Amino acid sequence: MKWTAADVQLYQKEKDYIDTALIPLIPITMDDGAKAAASGGEFVQLVAGELERQLKGRVFLFPPFSYFLSESRKLLVERLTDWTSLLMEQGMKYVFYITCDRTWKEQETVISDRLWTVPTVPFENMDESYKHELVRDQASQLLRFFIAQWS
Repeated sequence: MKWTAADVQLYQKEKDYIDTALIPLIPITMDDGAKAAASGGEFVQLVAGELERQLKGRVFLFPPFSYFLSESRKLLVERLTDWTSLLMEQGMKYVFYITCDRTWKEQETVISDRLWTVPTVPFENMDESYKHELVRDQASQLLRFFIAQWS
């Protein structure tokens, strides 16, 4: 399920079966790393979309949580902690985050065990078939991560 009117309506009818929220964390910068951040964000959204497609009816894919790389990590963690709490109060048993921003893994936070990091991949010159293979591979790894967390 995605953040669309039709899927939200279906979620409201079937919320007993949809227990997992997935939120992409998308870094933004206009500095030298802008191209890499955009490419990584694109990959994150493709992987999240593929996983949602495979697990429709169990996973709800929320809109991206976008942030500037220059923002305070402490404040970002506080916001994400609030998001997690709110979603769990609304019935989500699991809340996971997916990102290409490795700085989230460099420090131990309350979301560390809920976080999946994908590699930053330069997509602009990549063959479409290879791009799809990478997306499927990452979605498969993320699926195994979810299954381990659900167990």
